[in-house]
Parts: sequence; structure tokens; C-alpha cells
Amino acid sequence: MRVEQVDWVEVPAGVLRRGTPAEEVAAVARRYADTGVPTAWYMKESPQTQIHIPAFRIARTPVTVRQWSHFAAVVGRPVPRAPAEHPVIGVTWDAATAYCEWLGVQLGGLEVRLPTEDEWERAARGDDGREFPWGDEYRSGLANLVDLGLGTTTPVGSFPRGAGPFGVLDMAGNADEWTSTVYAPYPGAPAEVPRTEDWAFDRHVTRGGSFRHDRDLARCARRHGAYEQDLEAIGVGFRLATSAVRQ
Repeated sequence: MRVEQVDWVEVPAGVLRRGTPAEEVAAVARRYADTGVPTAWYMKESPQTQIHIPAFRIARTPVTVRQWSHFAAVVGRPVPRAPAEHPVIGVTWDAATAYCEWLGVQLGGLEVRLPTEDEWERAARGDDGREFPWGDEYRSGLANLVDLGLGTTTPVGSFPRGAGPFGVLDMAGNADEWTSTVYAPYPGAPAEVPRTEDWAFDRHVTRGGSFRHDRDLARCARRHGAYEQDLEAIGVGFRLATSAVRQ
């Protein structure tokens, strides 16, 4: 079986301004008050911290139904009925991790994995701490979010003008993406930030939001999760990461 190569984007080592300053959270909540998201949900982004992220590679787009189907045929997993070039959704964290391990073997022993939450934010945000992958202002039509009214996924890479600073696509909308990071408050978080999210279906952090989410989920700093068991209905998918190429 021939497996296609991943379109990797090289993300250089750099400093990520991760999260949102605690003193700005209330203003953020007011800015997106029309979405109905409570202030407490944004508080999980605080405090803002500068952290060094080593170089890594991340897939330009999420894993598609076509790519998933090769794996599904081997291990006996179902293939969604969505078009081949749409992101695969409805995938559990364990299944996404299994796909990474399987693909790594197909690619000659490459260590394929899910990105960490910090790597994901670094790829979306770059060096300048922007609010959205494309800049500081929300612009409808740059991502498949609920404001487009499509109600379903679109082919990956359909919104090139919404690319992040390194050229990574679909980091806002279309499919909410698994990371390898288990939810926990950031070090130094305000006391009211929950220590765990026991109400979540899965404890791992997701990022980016899906076609069913509002623009607040398109923010690079926004921490999310799989809060419903029907992962297809809420649009949970994933993209790949791996180590940087050694020079």
C-alpha cells in the first residue's frame, strides 16, 4: 500500500507569547459577549507567559477522510461518509494517536504524533502574539466557522487567506483539533481556574474550533475540549506533528 507523504511546514524555534494576560480577560469576554461565552472560560488562557518552543514540523492541513481511509482499511475502523478531501472528524484521541503511530511506520519509522498545545499555538500565532492566525481582527470568510452557515466541513485548505504566519492552513474552524496535552491550568493561573475539567468527554485539549463554533474559538489563545461524546457532531479532528529536520 502506497501512503502519501505529509505536507510538512517547518516551524522555527522561537518565543511564544502563550495565552492572555489575566488583566485583559474581562475585556476579551466583553469583545465576544454576543457569543455567550462566560468570562471563566477565557480565564483558562491566563496568565500570559513567554516560553521558548523548539523547532518542529506540523502538517499544513488536518488529516483528511482520504488519508484516514488507508489506516481504517488496515485496522478495520469505519470511514466517515464525508468527501475525501474534507477533514476526518469523529475521531477519538486514542484513534488519532493510533493513526499517528501507524503512519510513522509507513513513513519509514518517522515519529509522527499529535502537536502539543504549545506547538499548536506557536504554529497559529507565530512571533507577534496575534489574536487570530491571520492577524488581530476577525474577518468573516477566512475560516469555516458558524458565521458562514455551512453546517458541515469543507475541503481542507479552502481558506488560504486565513493561513497562519508560517503558512499553516485551517487553524481556525473546519475541525476542532486534538493536541497531545492533557488539560491543566497554566502555571500561575488565577485560583478560580478549574484544576480539572471533569465534565469533558476527554481530558485532552483541543484547539481551533470547528464549523459549528463561533469566532471566539478561532482565537489562537483559546483553550477548548471535547465536551460532548458525539465527536462527529462537534467536529473533532486532528493534524500531525513531528520533530524538526536535523541539519
